[in-house]
Amino acid sequence: MPHTSHAQPARRRSAEEQARLHQAITELWEQRITFNTVLGLKVESLDPASPRLRFDMRPELVGHFLYGRLHGGVISAALDAMGGFALTTAIGEKHPDETADQVLHRFGRMGTIDLRIDYLRQGIGQHFIATAEVTRLGGRVGSTQMRLHNDAGVLIATGAAAYIVS
Repeated sequence: MPHTSHAQPARRRSAEEQARLHQAITELWEQRITFNTVLGLKVESLDPASPRLRFDMRPELVGHFLYGRLHGGVISAALDAMGGFALTTAIGEKHPDETADQVLHRFGRMGTIDLRIDYLRQGIGQHFIATAEVTRLGGRVGSTQMRLHNDAGVLIATGAAAYIVS
């Protein structure tokens, strides 16, 4: 007779604790990581399947004064932040039994290992949307593919990154 496993499904955090996690991640990304504040990053979606950050064009972010283009360093920093944000939402999903505090504690060990940015078009727009896909989330390393679009939906840049997650 074959052995059948009766493993218990992973315990999910309560709706209240999930709301706490979403609030904590939003606060972390928008306020506590002060460089994200300089960039003006705002959380648009915490859905692990389609995480999204947004920021508005401002004079402080211009890289070429004659054309008013977004600085390449801003593009790179926004995509790096997006990769970390996507991994944070994925870690929350990977550990559904953990509290918001436990998930945020995991973030404290995260850091960028490698980052590649491909600049495809000029960074022109009123605002920009960064998205990412987690391509791998292992025990020690996570990988992402990121994209930056302007307000007209034009793809400005793509990125690929690896992060230490433990």
